[in-house]
Amino acid sequence: MSRRQQILDTAAELFAARGFHGVSVADLGAACGISGPALYKHFASKDAVLAEMLVSISRWLLDGGRACVASAPDPAAALAALVDHHVGFALERRPLIVVQDRDWSSLPAEAREEVRRTQRAYVDVWADQLRLLHPDLGLDRARSMAHVAFGLINSTPHSGLLPDDQMREVLRSMALGALGVPVGAGAAAG
Repeated sequence: MSRRQQILDTAAELFAARGFHGVSVADLGAACGISGPALYKHFASKDAVLAEMLVSISRWLLDGGRACVASAPDPAAALAALVDHHVGFALERRPLIVVQDRDWSSLPAEAREEVRRTQRAYVDVWADQLRLLHPDLGLDRARSMAHVAFGLINSTPHSGLLPDDQMREVLRSMALGALGVPVGAGAAAG
């Protein structure tokens, strides 16, 4: 893992635990085994860390979502793959969900707009597949259904009381049910 990625991962953990404003550059550097000033070799500021953290995960979700759709034989399988992709994110990257929810207002304006734009595109990946699966579904309703599925899945930092393999199945089955995807669509991600 690169030092830059280590900083991002460590920052996500610290920001999730203490909030963006509760973590100093010195705290972040110490947690990474470097001095606070050494952090500036990798990022221009603590704000830049937050920006890259949330922009990069939004891009990763969108790119992965598009790949899920591209490799699926039909809309039901695409939605199952999208759910698996998002559930994997929620289980493996819980701190990022907390950081975005709590520290959104600390995100620099340009990064906030990029995250919004990327997340809107991600919602539309889901909405397009929902409308193919349910042809009578309007765009706003399909987008709303995608947001509801995200809310369910992104509850993981608070609802994840089971071991991850069991939580994965709970999240998967509930999200697919909420989206009206037939049981057995796609294979569960391991």
